Formats: sequence, structure tokens, C-alpha cells
Amino acid sequence: MNQIIAVALGGSFGAVFRFLVSNGIYHWLGRGFPYGTLVVNIIGSFLLGLLTEALIVQKVTFAHDYRAAILVGFIGAFTTFSTFSLETLYLIEQGSLTKAAGNIFVSVAACILAVWLGLLCSRGLFFWSGGAISWQGHTIPYALMVINTIGAFMMGFVIAILLAKIALPEPLGATLMVVVIGLYLVLSGLYVLLYLIEQGYSLAGQMRYLIGIFSANTLVCSLVTWLGFIAAKDL
Repeated sequence: MNQIIAVALGGSFGAVFRFLVSNGIYHWLGRGFPYGTLVVNIIGSFLLGLLTEALIVQKVTFAHDYRAAILVGFIGAFTTFSTFSLETLYLIEQGSLTKAAGNIFVSVAACILAVWLGLLCSRGLFFWSGGAISWQGHTIPYALMVINTIGAFMMGFVIAILLAKIALPEPLGATLMVVVIGLYLVLSGLYVLLYLIEQGYSLAGQMRYLIGIFSANTLVCSLVTWLGFIAAKDL
């Protein structure tokens, strides 16, 4: 039952975020081609490849609900094959056969490529010493932290485009930004802590170190999120 609740929560966030991202892309690039659906499917495919290695292959045993919420719930709801199919059919009915064929080819090829790149990136990070190094007697899970920063950059980039392209009321836009970024920082730091606890660390014995790692992850991800905002500023 816990996994069902986790998938439901992740799916609710994924569906809302997909709606915002796809609409932001359509406001930016227009509706002459299904750019919004294409972009969310490519982003979702890359994240699936990137996080599969981190959350399943390099798994934390007692984080099943966490993985279900992200991989099945959030990414499953964020991506959409049905909308891709419907939009392709509409293009065919409108006589835009070239656009329909292009949508099919680009969507399939780009999504497969995105999954492969995500897997390649994640596997490369975990290849050396299992994604963690030892420093002054402590384990530093650098691979998980780098993956967190990649996600943070993408999040900042996407949120900046949404706020610029969708005419959201400022209080709503500020709330959306704070909630999404805050939730990401907490969950990304939590998974790093779960990994360390599984490696033998305890809240009672290594509280200062665990708080330090959590704080470092939060600080770096916050900085990289800001860089994502800067990168999207001129788009």
C-alpha cells in the first residue's frame, strides 16, 4: 500500500509538471508542431536513463517507495505516449504527413537516444569506485551528488522557461518555484542520507557528518539551480 501512495504522489507531481512544461514550450515555440509533448518525452527519457542506474542498480534497499514515486509515478506521469499518438493522428488527419512522419521519427529516435545518454552518464559516474570515494575515513557518494546537480540544473532551466513563457500570477509563480525547488532539495538530499545510512552510518554516531553532506548537497544544488536560471535567461 505504501508503494501505491508513493506512486500516486509522484504521479500527481509529474502530471502537473508535464502540463506546465508542455504549455510553456507551446507558448514559446507555437503549436505548429507537437513541440511540448516531444520535449517532455525527451526530458523524461533522459531522466529515466540517468536515475535508473542511481535508484535501481545502485539501490538503497529500504527506499522502494522512493524509487516507485520517482521512476513509476513522477516520470511515468511526466512522459506521455498517448498524447504523442493523438497529436500524430491529428497531423495525419490535417494532411501534414511530413510533420506526422517527422514527429514519429524524432520522438522515437530522440527518446531512445536520451535514455541511452542518461544511462551512459550515470554508468560513467558509478564506474569508478562504485560512485563513492573515501576521504578522512568518511564515504562521499560523489556520483549521487553529481546526478543531483544535473537534475538541479535541468529543473532551474525548465522553471525559468515556464515563468518566462506562461503568464502565471506572480504569487502563483513564486509558490510554484519555491515548492518545486524545495521539494527537490529535500528529496535529493534525503536519498544521499539513505545511501550513507545503508553503508553503516547512523544518526546517533555520525550526525554532524550526515548533516554536513546534506547541507553540501543542498548548497551545490541550489547554486546549480541558479545557473540553470541564468542559462535560460536569454531564451
